[in-house]
Amino acid sequence: MTESAGNKKEDCHAANGVKPGRNGMVKNHHHHHQYQKQEKVYHAACNGELYSRPFIESFEETPMLVAVLTYMGYGILTIFGYLRDFMREWKIEKCHIAREREEQKDFVPLYQDFENFYTRNLYMRIRDSWNRPICGVPGAKFDLVERSSNDYNWTFEYTGRVVKNVINLGSYNYLGFAENTGSCATAAGDVTVKFGVGVASTRQEMGNLDRHEELEKLVASFLGVESAMAFAMGFATNSMNIPAIAGKGCLILSDELNHASLVLGARLSGSTIRVFKHNNMQSLEKLLRDAIVHGQPRTHRPWKKILILVEGIYSMEGSIIRLPEVIALKKKYKAYLYLDEAHSIGALGPSGRGVVEYFGLDPKDVDIMMGTFTKSFGASGGYIGGRKDLIDYLRAHSHSAIYATSMSPPVLEQIITSMKCIMGEDGMTIGRSRIQRLAENTVYFRRRLREMGFIIYGNNDSPVVPMMLYMPAKIGAFGREMLKRNIGVVVVGFPATPIIESRARFCISAAHSKEMLDRVTTHFLATVNTSNNFVYFKAALYPFFNWPLFLMP
Repeated sequence: MTESAGNKKEDCHAANGVKPGRNGMVKNHHHHHQYQKQEKVYHAACNGELYSRPFIESFEETPMLVAVLTYMGYGILTIFGYLRDFMREWKIEKCHIAREREEQKDFVPLYQDFENFYTRNLYMRIRDSWNRPICGVPGAKFDLVERSSNDYNWTFEYTGRVVKNVINLGSYNYLGFAENTGSCATAAGDVTVKFGVGVASTRQEMGNLDRHEELEKLVASFLGVESAMAFAMGFATNSMNIPAIAGKGCLILSDELNHASLVLGARLSGSTIRVFKHNNMQSLEKLLRDAIVHGQPRTHRPWKKILILVEGIYSMEGSIIRLPEVIALKKKYKAYLYLDEAHSIGALGPSGRGVVEYFGLDPKDVDIMMGTFTKSFGASGGYIGGRKDLIDYLRAHSHSAIYATSMSPPVLEQIITSMKCIMGEDGMTIGRSRIQRLAENTVYFRRRLREMGFIIYGNNDSPVVPMMLYMPAKIGAFGREMLKRNIGVVVVGFPATPIIESRARFCISAAHSKEMLDRVTTHFLATVNTSNNFVYFKAALYPFFNWPLFLMP
C-alpha cells in the first residue's frame, strides 16, 4: 500500500461510518485506546506486517446525555424496586416470587431474596421480550405462538393464534442449513429410519457408530488438523474439556468477553485465571510477561502451562479476534492457544473454515481448535481439533467423552451432509454460494444501518450485528414494536451487557434475501421516526415518563 498510515486511518474510519465521540476520539476495538494506538494497528494491518487484509473495527463511545439518562432510569427503577419490596413485605402488594417458608426462618436460607432483586423488579417489566415460543423451522422466517399476560409478565397465557412469517433476525442460522427441505433434511430422515433417533449409550460403551468416526475424520479434514473429536453438546465441549487440558499449577489467560462456557470450564479446571481486556494485545502481553517473570504466587515456580482462551467472533460485540497478534504472542512466550470458533466456523473465510482461514493463517499455529455445530451447520453439538496426541488424550480424560451420551444419528447426518456441502464434496456449489451470500448480506446490512444513522458495533465482516439501544425502556419497546411488524429480534441488556450499553443483536443469514433486509431496515427507521410511535420519545425521557410503570405489581 502506498498510502500513509495517517491517511489510511482516516479512510478506514470513513469506510466504517464511525462518528467521533464528544472529545473527537473514536472508541476502537481496544475500547480505551486512542488514535496513537489506533494508528499503529492500522499501519500493521494495511502494510501486511501481521495481517493479509485491513482489520477494521470500531466501537462508538456512549453519548454523555444518553449515559446520564440511562443511569437515571436504572436509578429510579432501583428506588421503586425497594419501595415495592417494602410493600410486598407488609402484604400491601401481592407477592409472586419464591420466598423462604416462615417456619424455616431459623434455617440456613436456600433462597437469597436480594439476589433476585433485578429479576423481580427490572427483568419482569420486559420479560415478554424473551423466551417466545416458535412453532416452525427457524429459517429466514418462522411462525410464532402468540401469548399474553394479565399480571405484568409474571405468567403467560397462549391466545391460540399463530403469528405467521416472522422475519428471523435472532437465530444463528448463518448458512441457512436450519431447514426442513433439501439434501440435509432428506439425509437426516433416511438415517433416522435406519439407526433410530438415539443411541442410548456413551461412545466408550455401545454408542460409537461408524457415522461418529466418519464425522470426526471429516471435521479434521475441514479444519486442516491431524485429528478431531465430536461432542453431543456445544456448551459442554468447553466446560468439560478445559478441565481436562489445564489444572492446578496452570495459568489461564481469558478474554474479558469470553462466553460463559469458557468461563465455567476455566473455573472448573482449578487453574489460576487472569483476565485481559477485550482484544487488547497490550493487556495480554503484560499478563504473559508477568507470568513468565514472576511465576506462580508465593512459590514463584514456573507455571506448568499457560493457556490463552479466545473466541473467533464474540457473540455480543460482533468483534473478530485479532488472531495474527495472538498467535505471535503465543509463540513469543511459549504459551498454548485455545480458540473457540462457535460463531466463526462456517461464517468466516472464503470457504467457511473460520477465523484461521479468514486471516490466512496456518491451523497448526492454533493448539486447540474448538467449535460448535449449532450455528452454521444447523444441528447441535461441538468439536475439538488439533494434534492426534491431544485428541487421544481427551478421549481418555474428557468427562464429556466418557460420561455423556453419544450424538444422535440424525444430528450426525445433518452435520456430515451440511459440511460436505460447504466443502463442495457433494459435487455442487451450494455451499460456496451460501458463504458468499452471507458475506454480501453482512456487509450490506451493516452499511444500510450506518447510512440510516444507527450506532452498530463490531467488525465489518461479522454476521453478528449489535445495534445500540442504551436506555432500558427501549429494550422492551424495540422488541415489541418489531414483533408488531412481523420481525423477530433479540434484545439484550444488563447484566449480559454493560449497564449503559443495552442493544439489539441481529444475526444475518445466507437465507435472508436483499428484499427481507430492506424491509427490516425500513421498519427500523419507521419505528424510530414515525410520529405515531410515542414510545421512543418516552424512552428518551425515560426517568420522567415511566415512573407509574414501576408501581405496577
